[in-house]
Amino acid sequence: MKRNYFIKHLSTAGRWIATTLFCVSAIAFVWQGAFFSNPVAMAAPTATLIADAGVADKVQGKVSTDAGRAKNFIEDTKDKVKETANKNASRVDQADDEGSFIERKAKSDRDTIEKRANEDAARTEKAVDNTKNAVQSAIDNIKGAFD
Repeated sequence: MKRNYFIKHLSTAGRWIATTLFCVSAIAFVWQGAFFSNPVAMAAPTATLIADAGVADKVQGKVSTDAGRAKNFIEDTKDKVKETANKNASRVDQADDEGSFIERKAKSDRDTIEKRANEDAARTEKAVDNTKNAVQSAIDNIKGAFD
């Protein structure tokens, strides 16, 4: 019984030491990063203009490309969800020849899953469009402010 008593206290002390060591190392890591940063980058001799027209056009092109990729990904995901729902319903259909409650429930679930997949995909695509339009509008506003 005495061994368990000492081991319990030793384990508690070990956890405190490990926690303290972790916190001290985290503080040292943050401190080192703050004081040894690159001062040359802060004193750049030339000013960089963020609202350069070429950069803005590149950003708008990138936004359009990424939005198209996101929509393709959303469509692929929707198709995979539908395919899986159909596959599960067909497995139940093959396993059950009587047309029982389980088969009807599986087909009902399949229809619900397909409906929700379409709704979720439409909402997500609309959110992608809204985000793309907001970014492009912000870029146009910035370009207009510097023209």
